[in-house]
Amino acid sequence: MANEQDIQASNPTDAGSEVVTPVPRKRKPSVGAVKEPPKKAISASEQPKSRRYSASEKTEKLGKIDAKVSEGATLRTAIKDVGISEQTYYQWKRSMTVPGQPEAKPKVESDGFSDLVELEAENDRLRKLLAKKLRAENADLRKRLGLP
Repeated sequence: MANEQDIQASNPTDAGSEVVTPVPRKRKPSVGAVKEPPKKAISASEQPKSRRYSASEKTEKLGKIDAKVSEGATLRTAIKDVGISEQTYYQWKRSMTVPGQPEAKPKVESDGFSDLVELEAENDRLRKLLAKKLRAENADLRKRLGLP
């Protein structure tokens, strides 16, 4: 009967002991979880304006920039006047060129050899002109100093 008393003492249904029920804890959100606000219905007029330009708009803006630069404006001011960033300009410029094809360079009508011959002739002419001036100055200085 001693066992019966031990069982009654450990039994929570005794009148002297209270039954405690565990309270559920609030869970913390996980590290990557972000609480999203409730979504509202957005009308067409409230939607943000798309910032994408069509290909024709891009070429038009690039043409305006080129025109302003050729008129003498700096590239930075021309880009700002059109309303795009410098990074956008360079991205558009790169996307407009065909990969594998170099940018259009002005064609050189004369070959390198004839240019070299012309430069050498110009160089000889300038050397002779300089030597003539130096001889004249040297003679003038000798006269002033009284040297033969």
